[in-house]
Amino acid sequence: MSAIGAVSSCFCLRPGVWLLKPGMQKMGSFGLHTAARCAAKDYYEVLVLGGGAGGIAMSARMKRKVGAANVAVVEPSKTHYYQPLWTLVGGGAKQLAASARPMGSIMPKGVEWIQSQVTALDPDKNCVWLENDIKVSYKYLIIALGISLHYEKIKGLPEGFNHPKIGSNYSAQTVEKTWKALQDFKEGNAIFTFPNTPVKCAGAPQKIMYLSDAYLRKTGKRSKANIMFNTSLGVIFAVKKYADALLEVIKDRNLAVNYKRNLIEVRADKQEAVFENLDKPGVTEVHQYEMLHVTPPMGPPAVLINSPVSDESGWVDVDKETLQHKKYPNIFGIGDCTNLPTSKTAAAVAAQSGVLDKTISLVMKNELPVKKYDGYTSCPLVTGYNKVILAEFDYNAQPLETFPIDQSKERATMYHMKADMMPLLYWNALLK
Repeated sequence: MSAIGAVSSCFCLRPGVWLLKPGMQKMGSFGLHTAARCAAKDYYEVLVLGGGAGGIAMSARMKRKVGAANVAVVEPSKTHYYQPLWTLVGGGAKQLAASARPMGSIMPKGVEWIQSQVTALDPDKNCVWLENDIKVSYKYLIIALGISLHYEKIKGLPEGFNHPKIGSNYSAQTVEKTWKALQDFKEGNAIFTFPNTPVKCAGAPQKIMYLSDAYLRKTGKRSKANIMFNTSLGVIFAVKKYADALLEVIKDRNLAVNYKRNLIEVRADKQEAVFENLDKPGVTEVHQYEMLHVTPPMGPPAVLINSPVSDESGWVDVDKETLQHKKYPNIFGIGDCTNLPTSKTAAAVAAQSGVLDKTISLVMKNELPVKKYDGYTSCPLVTGYNKVILAEFDYNAQPLETFPIDQSKERATMYHMKADMMPLLYWNALLK
C-alpha cells in the first residue's frame, strides 16, 4: 500500500463535475426495490459483488447498458451508509440517521438484489458461490466488496467499547460513542490513533482530532486537555502542499503528533492505551486516556484472501488505469477492495466509476480499453466546525484541484460543501 493510499479520505469534488457533462443528466429510473433473499436466476450478464458506493454506482451504469433484468447485486446488508458523514456524527455536527438509507431504496429499479454473502469466487468457471451453496454464473463480474474492519486485532477490542471514554467513527455501532466520550471529557489525554494497515477514509482519524479540539475550546475545557495523535505513519499527509498546511494547524492549536506509533492494546477498564514503537521493535508505551478514538486495522474481505482474483495481499488485482483484472478480462474491480495505489475513498470511487464504465463498454465490443484513471482522489480535511482544507490529488501525490484558489487554506465554503453538498451529490448523483 502506498503512502497515498494510507493517508487520505472521503468524498469528492472533481467527480461532481460529471453532473454537467452531456448525457450524464440521464439518471435512470430509481425506486424502492424489494429485497431478494436468494438469486432469482442462476446466470446474469453482469454480476456485481457489493452494495457500497462502487457496487451501486456500477449496477446503475450496467442497467443502462444491458437492461435491469440482466444485472444483479450481491449484498447481505439491509442498510446503506454514507460513511464520510461519520466524522461529523462523531463530532456532534450530524446525526447518524442522516447517513443511512434502506438498501432496497438505493438499488436501481429492476436490478436483482441478491441478499446473500459471497463465499467463493471461481473465475475460471465464470461463477461465484453464495451462502447455502448457491451458484451464480456471469458473463461479466464487477467486484466492489469494500474493506473489512478488524477491531479484534487490537487486544481488548471490540469488548472495550462497552466501557465509556472510547469510540470509533468507523462503525455505525461505535460512532455515537465518540461524541459521548467528547461530551463527557473532563481532564487528561484525548488520544486519536491511526493503524499500521491500509485504511479507508484515512483522513478521518485526524479530522475528529481537530473537531475535538474545537469542541473543547468552545466548552472551555481545552486547557485541561492534552490532545495526541498517535499514527503508525511517518508523515501527517502524503501530499506536501496539504501536509505543510496541516502542520501549521497542528502547531497553532498545540496538538501533539507521535509518528510510528501503532495501537496494539486497549485496557478499557483502566483507561489505558498501549502502543508499539514501530522504529524500536519490542518497545511499547502506555498512555492513560480520558478520551480515546480508535481507527481499527483494516484489510481485504475474507473471501478475497487467497482468491484467484487477488494479489498476494488479498486485494483484487486490477490494471491501475483501466480497472480491468490483470488475468481475467471479463472481471473488473472498483473501490476499497482493489490494489489501486490511491486512497480508498468515495471520491476515488466516483472517478473510477466513469473510467470503468468506458472500459466495460469497450470490452463488451471486443475492443481494448482506452480510458485511463489517473488516481484522482479527494479528502475534505475537516479542521473545525466551519473549516475544511480541500485536498485533491493523483497517483503521483500531485495536487489535482477543482477550484482556482489555494485549496490548502482553511475555508468555511469547503466545510459546507463537505457537510451539506456532498451528501446530496452522493445520494442523488453518484449512486445513480
